[in-house]
Amino acid sequence: MDKQTTIGFVLIGLVLILWMWMQTPPPPAPRPVAVDSLRSAPAVPRDTVRVEHHAVPRDTLAGNPRDLLGSFFSRRASGEEKIIVITTDLYTAEITTKGGLIRKWELSGYRSWDGHPVQLVDFDKGGDFSLLFTSGDGKLINTRNLYFDIREQSWTTYRLSGDQSLILDLSLPVSDGRRLTKRMTFTNGKYSFETEFDFAGMGQAISNFEYQIVWENGLRYAERNSVDESNFALAYAYSGGELTEVDAGKNGETAKRDINGATDWVATRNKYFALAMMPDRGASQGAYLEGERTTAPNNGVKKNFALALKMPLTTGSEHTRVTVYLGPLDFDIVKGYKRGLEQIMSLGSAWIIRPISEYVMIPLFQFLHMFIPNYGWVIIVFSIIIKLALQPLTRTSMKSMKRMQALTPLMNEIREKYKDDPNKQNQQIMNLYKEYGVNPAAGCLPMLLQMPILFALYAVFRSSIGLRQSAFMFWIGDLSIPDTVVRLPFTIPLFGITDVSGLALAMGITMFLQQKMTVTDPRQKAMVWMMPVLMTLMFNSLPSGLNLYYFVFNLLAIGQQVWFNKKTGDEPLRKVDPKKTGGGILARLTKDLPKMK
Repeated sequence: MDKQTTIGFVLIGLVLILWMWMQTPPPPAPRPVAVDSLRSAPAVPRDTVRVEHHAVPRDTLAGNPRDLLGSFFSRRASGEEKIIVITTDLYTAEITTKGGLIRKWELSGYRSWDGHPVQLVDFDKGGDFSLLFTSGDGKLINTRNLYFDIREQSWTTYRLSGDQSLILDLSLPVSDGRRLTKRMTFTNGKYSFETEFDFAGMGQAISNFEYQIVWENGLRYAERNSVDESNFALAYAYSGGELTEVDAGKNGETAKRDINGATDWVATRNKYFALAMMPDRGASQGAYLEGERTTAPNNGVKKNFALALKMPLTTGSEHTRVTVYLGPLDFDIVKGYKRGLEQIMSLGSAWIIRPISEYVMIPLFQFLHMFIPNYGWVIIVFSIIIKLALQPLTRTSMKSMKRMQALTPLMNEIREKYKDDPNKQNQQIMNLYKEYGVNPAAGCLPMLLQMPILFALYAVFRSSIGLRQSAFMFWIGDLSIPDTVVRLPFTIPLFGITDVSGLALAMGITMFLQQKMTVTDPRQKAMVWMMPVLMTLMFNSLPSGLNLYYFVFNLLAIGQQVWFNKKTGDEPLRKVDPKKTGGGILARLTKDLPKMK
C-alpha cells in the first residue's frame, strides 16, 4: 500500500469511529442497576396528562368525591375491586375493576435478566389503559379512579388454549341510563387484545366531543443494564403516513409532542418489548406523547412514556375499537399487523442499512435458524456465506495488494529520485501503476462493501429478540450483549472500558495477524498494530454476536491469504498490455494528474 492507500484506510477508520460513537450507547456503570431496584428510585412527579392542552391532575380522590368527580361520576368513586386472571399460551394477564385497567401482563416465553417472567405493566401504579375526558359538569375525569362492574367473581381464572377467545365486559353506569362499557376480547396465540368502547347515552356526560385513550406509565424494564435499555426507549405516533418519535433526553425535563390529524397508532418500546395502541383506521383524530428521564440507583437510568389517542365523540362515533399490542419486538409478529408497526424497530438508517437488515439479514438468519438451533453456529455459517459472496472481490484485492508489494522497491526508487519534486513523484508512481495494471484502491473495496453489512449486523444483533439471552459456548452466555472475560480495576480513558470482551480481543488478534501478512511497507508498520488496537477498543462494548462474526470472518481471511500466497508463490511481476487497459478510469485519472495543482 502506498501513502494514498494508507490515508484511505485512516479515513475509513475515522468514519467507522464516528459512526460507532454516534450509535454506541454510553458505557454502563460497573454495577448496572437491577430492574427491581428501579421501583425505589426517586421519580420526577408526572402529575399531568393532556386533554386539549389543559393539565389534568391525577387525583387520589381524597375529600368529597362529588367535588372532584361531579354529579355524573362521583358515585363510582368507591366500589369493590375484582381481579380477573387470564392465562394463554403467551402471557398471563390480570384485569382489575378498579379503573378497568390491565393490572399485570406477564410473558410466558421470556425471562428478565434475573430469571423472572418479563412483566411489562407497571403494577406498582395500579395498572394502565384508561380513558380521560372532561365531564359535562366541567370535571376532569380519569377512569382509572373509578370502579367498574363485572359479572365475574373476584380472582376468577380463565385458561385459554387452541383458538379460544374470552370476552370481558366492564361496565361503568353513570346516571339516567347512561353507561360506558369497556369490552375486552382476549384470544389465545396473540400478544394483542381487542377493546371496544361503547358510550351509550354519554353525549351529555362527556363534553368537548372528545375523549382520550391513555397509557400513562410506559413499560417496565427487563434487562440488567438500565442505561443500555434506556437508549432504546422511545415513544412513537404514526400519523398522516409519517412517523413521529419522542425521546426523553435530559433528567428532569419532559419531552412532549401534540399531534393533530388522523393517527394510525401510538407506541412505546424498551430494548426488546413494545406497547402499541392501534384504533380502527380513521377513528383517531390525533395523539399526544410525553416522556421523561429519571435517575435510578447505581447510576441507572429510567425513561417513562405516556401515550394518548384523541378520539371524537359525536353522533355515530359512540362505538369505537382499539387493538392493544403488548409483546416482544419480533419483526414478523409486529409486521403481521400490517399497520407499519415494524418501523419502531431499530434496524439502522432507513436509506441503506435498514433495507439490508430487513430484507437480507433477518430473512437469512431466520432461514439458517430453521436448520441450526444455536445462533452462535448460525453466525459462523453466516460468516462463511458472506466470505464466499465476497470471494471474487477479495481475490482481486489480494492480487492487487501482491502487485503493490512487488512494486514497493520500484516505488522507493521513484521516491528517492524525485524526492524534491512531489508532483513528478506522484506522476511517475501513477504511471507505474498503469504500466503494471495495479489499482491502489482495489485492496480497500472489499472492506468498503463489507461496512454496510457490518452496520446492518450491528443493528440486528443489538435489537433482535431472537439473540436475546441466546448462549453460544464457554463464557459466551448472551450473543446480544458484550461477553466479559476480565474485569479491570480501572477504566480505560475515552472508551470508558472496565470489562474486557474475549471475542473483541480475539477479533483484534486476528486483525493484527491479517495486517501482519498484508502490510509490508516499512513506513506503514504503525498500521499493523494501530488499527487492531483501535478496533478492539471500539468493538469491546458491542454485542458478542457481532464480534463472533468478525472474528470468524478474519480467520477465514487469514486462511484465504495463506492459500493465495502458497498458490501464487513468487510469481514474477509482469507489465500489462496498454491496449487492454488504456480506456479505464484509472488511466484517465493518470492522464490528468500532471495538470492538477
